[in-house]
Amino acid sequence: MLLKEKNILLAVTSSIAIYKSLELIRLYVKAGANVKVIMSEAAKKFIAPLTFEAISGNRVLSEKTESWDKSDVYNHIDIGKWADIFVIAPATANTINKLANGIADNLLTQAALAYPKVKLIAPAANTNMIKNPITQASLKMLKLCNFEIISSQVKELACKDVGDGAMAEPIDIFYETARELLKENYWLDRRVVLSGGGTIEKIDEVRYISNFSSGKMASSMALALYLKGADVCLVTTRGHENLPKAIHTIAVSSSNEMYEYLVDSIRVAKKGKMSKTTLMDDSKNSLIKKKPYLFMVAAVSDYVPKFPQEGKLKKELLGTKWNLELSQNMDILSSLDKEGIYSIGFKAEMDDTVAFDNAKSMLMKKKVDAVCLNSLKNSGSFGSETNSIELIFEDSSYSFQGEKLEISLEIIESLKQEFSSDE
Repeated sequence: MLLKEKNILLAVTSSIAIYKSLELIRLYVKAGANVKVIMSEAAKKFIAPLTFEAISGNRVLSEKTESWDKSDVYNHIDIGKWADIFVIAPATANTINKLANGIADNLLTQAALAYPKVKLIAPAANTNMIKNPITQASLKMLKLCNFEIISSQVKELACKDVGDGAMAEPIDIFYETARELLKENYWLDRRVVLSGGGTIEKIDEVRYISNFSSGKMASSMALALYLKGADVCLVTTRGHENLPKAIHTIAVSSSNEMYEYLVDSIRVAKKGKMSKTTLMDDSKNSLIKKKPYLFMVAAVSDYVPKFPQEGKLKKELLGTKWNLELSQNMDILSSLDKEGIYSIGFKAEMDDTVAFDNAKSMLMKKKVDAVCLNSLKNSGSFGSETNSIELIFEDSSYSFQGEKLEISLEIIESLKQEFSSDE
């Protein structure tokens, strides 16, 4: 219930991409949001209002249904007061150019002009219409006027042309909507680096050593941080396939490769970028940088093959028994430069009698600010959609159970409460 009790106003215009809006509504409703739809009269040529009413559970607002009766209050002014966010998807080139010039000659554009908060707009049009200098100028103008543009994509269009102009996928629009509704000043534009998945250590060109880690917890943490407004970089081996495109994902395999990319990513994170939302330090007359975070969620191999081979080792040469020589791997978390960055380690344990003590000692040994203790029962615990985490600080701890995204949101809320007083 990511968007529980959030009120979303969705406006649809006359584009063939309108069929995607039905899936978008389904995603909103499934996440707990209340959805109301505004349809332009031309949009009704593609899909009847009844379909949108059935999916959203609310009556559609259009030229014919608008009411100024005090007992009804269903018009382009009051519906904006109800909404937490206004989304226009799909938005035709015609509507884009009207909005950029303040033209309000129908109910949909009137509602947009009257809505004072952030509006998301997902363009959908033929490539030449999208790339037309007039439309491009209008999109630039809208960015200056409280609109966030969800970029169109390149694919085969309804006219059979291949090019830019297809509306973004519903899941991408959903994530952008959720981020706009859930973002918080503490996390907004704060740089965050995460590692995820089980590393893959090469034996030869066809064999490797790895573990059961699915990368799902790291991906859930990355998504939670992104939804709260953070600038997220995820260095991972697996489990990142369905994340928002705006999350910078670096796919790696081995622990050495992961280490190299983490070093670079942390260096970039420490450089930081000046946030629009950060406060002004009057004494120095300069913007204050937000301290970045490192979440070391990956399951890094403790041992690696001592002599990885090129090509494929032949079993005829290996014989009936094969003694594979391993070397202890580097400790990535201990090796990383964590100065000037909040560092959160993750530790998986199966023995409950020593799990907490081992996690507690990790705070000092690895020089981290907090440890997430992941209690596992067996190999079947990996890859599930749920988890059990204990977030351990030097003087306190908090326990979380449930779906991984829900837990991730709770973890970062606890971190915010713990460290916000330090800044």
